[in-house]
Amino acid sequence: MIAAPEGFSHSYASARRRFYEAAQAAQLDVEAFKYRLPGRDNEVLAIDVCLDGQADAQRLLVISSGVHGVEGYCGSGIQVFALHDENLRQAARANGVALLYIHAVNPYGFSYIRRVTHENVDLNRNFQDFSKPLPVNLGYRDLHDLLLPKQLPPNLTNKAQVAWRMLTQDKRAFQAAVSAGQHQFADGLFYGGVEPTWSNQTLRRIVQQYCQQALRIHWIDLHTGLGPQGHGERILAAHNNAEGLRDAKRIWGDQVTSFFDGSTVSAHVNGTMLDAMPAECPQAELHAIALEYGTHPVQTVMQAMRAEQWLQRNPKADPVFASRIKRQLLDAFFVNTDTWKQQVVDQARQAMLESVSSLSQN
Repeated sequence: MIAAPEGFSHSYASARRRFYEAAQAAQLDVEAFKYRLPGRDNEVLAIDVCLDGQADAQRLLVISSGVHGVEGYCGSGIQVFALHDENLRQAARANGVALLYIHAVNPYGFSYIRRVTHENVDLNRNFQDFSKPLPVNLGYRDLHDLLLPKQLPPNLTNKAQVAWRMLTQDKRAFQAAVSAGQHQFADGLFYGGVEPTWSNQTLRRIVQQYCQQALRIHWIDLHTGLGPQGHGERILAAHNNAEGLRDAKRIWGDQVTSFFDGSTVSAHVNGTMLDAMPAECPQAELHAIALEYGTHPVQTVMQAMRAEQWLQRNPKADPVFASRIKRQLLDAFFVNTDTWKQQVVDQARQAMLESVSSLSQN
């Protein structure tokens, strides 16, 4: 076990600096894919990539953070600790496994304490085939005005209507309606966009540059916000079928969950990043999980998201109130206690070591 708390940061700029410092301490280079907009504190925004291992390694473990901006506060800390973990690094080197760190896939959301990009796009709903008609989420259309009322806090009528929907609608159907993704309301929740975002396009470039030589790839994508506090659910995130689930359980254990068999706490999501990756590295056998860490009850997390979305629709809100909303969102996706930080680091480390062990086998 590695002592965890010191690796986590209080801002995107701090997290990025720690990532670079950890890479430098490991005598590794970092390549920055810079974004055109500045950060909240006028800092440079970028997806930073660090390869620990041989560039031509045929066995590759990818660890990504910050697909949902604010969730990068957890994911970045885990990556920093992995870069400092000499036992993990030695195990990977001994078995010919390269480690690829993709830091802050959505640097804008990370910096501005949002889950989404500057276009309000949820990246994990944006990896669609935009040459075809986009999926229509009729359930979300019926809920949009209820989820994003004109006033905050919501009035009693709104609270009663939302509660009534939750009580009278199938739980899974309600969750899917809210969070599966939608492309109709650009100012709404879980908006998937109508074209590939910069992060979408850049991530594909990164995969084409760093993953084309690999014949076997494992990918762990770090997330927060769903499930019991401190528990890291291992959710199948590519090849969502019986064979993919069987293979993932062989690598990461029987606790792997999936949309396929309905065992995950997450809704079935459309347009996820890792579902799109097999097309970017067709030469490789790819297995992937989203490591989803619980923070607070789902109602608490959803209320924080509703409030932050209200703030984007009301940019002239009182600054003190706006600051409180941002703090509420950060707290919903990052539990700032030593116990929680230690839990997330330990579980991520275990999943990484399991990947290295599996990749080392012929």
